[in-house]
Amino acid sequence: MIIGAGGMLGTDLCKVFPDAVQLTRKELDITKRDEVVQTIGQINPDVVINAAAYTDVDGCEDDEYLAFAVNGHGPGYVAEACSNAGAKMVHFSTDYVFDGSKDEYSEGDEPDPINLYGQSKLMGEQKIIENLNDYRVIRISWLFGSNGKNFVETMLRLSEELDNVKVVNDQFGKPTYTVDLAHKTREMIDLGPGIYHITNEGVCSWYEFASEIIDNAVPCTSDEFPRKAKRPKYSVLTNTKTSPMRDWKEALDDYLKERKT
Repeated sequence: MIIGAGGMLGTDLCKVFPDAVQLTRKELDITKRDEVVQTIGQINPDVVINAAAYTDVDGCEDDEYLAFAVNGHGPGYVAEACSNAGAKMVHFSTDYVFDGSKDEYSEGDEPDPINLYGQSKLMGEQKIIENLNDYRVIRISWLFGSNGKNFVETMLRLSEELDNVKVVNDQFGKPTYTVDLAHKTREMIDLGPGIYHITNEGVCSWYEFASEIIDNAVPCTSDEFPRKAKRPKYSVLTNTKTSPMRDWKEALDDYLKERKT
C-alpha cells in the first residue's frame, strides 16, 4: 500500500509497485487518525509505504500546525495502524533533521534540526519508533523527479527568465533522483528495521548542482539569499547500511533526457 501516491516520489513508487493499493491525499489524509487506522485495517496490507509529507520548508515556518500534523503526528498514526495490522512500514524522512554543523551524518548521529520542517520530520521519526517495531525510516535529501516541483525545474525556468541565476554556494548535500529512490525502496523492504540514509552518491553545493543544469548560474552566499527557514550548511547523509546508489550527475543526465521525451 502506498500513501501519498500522487506526489513526486509517490508517482515513481507506484511505477515500481504497480500492484500496490495506491492512495492519494484526497483518498487518505494521514492527519486523521481514525481514518488512517480504519483504512489500513480494512485493506490489511503486508507493507505500507508512506510518501505523504508537507515538504515546503519555508511554508512550514508559516504553518507550524500543518507541518506537525502531516510530518509529525500523521506518520505516528500510520505506524499505529501498521502495528495493529501486522504490516511493515517504510517512511521517508529528511537530511534536515540535522543542524549542518558536521561535514557528514551517518544513521546513528544525533538529530538536531534548525527549522520547523526538520523538527516536524524528526517528530514523525520518533512517533513511528514509539508505535511500531517493524519500520524502515529512510532519510533522503535534495529530491528531484518528473512529477512535482523541484530544484531542477526551478533552475530551468529561472535560466530562461533571468540573465544570471544566483544560487548559494555554501550549503552542501546529495541530490537524489526519485526514480532511483523508488527502485531502492523495493530492496529496503527486505532489510531489517531501523533508520537508513539513502541518496544518490556525490556531494555538491546548490550552485554546483545548478551548474550541471544551466549555464548561467552565479554563486552567492546564504546571507545574500535570505530564506524564511534556516538551512543546514552541511546535510550530507552517509549510507553505512546498504549498497550505494549511482552518482547524482548520472541520475540527473537521465532525468534531463527523460523530460525531453
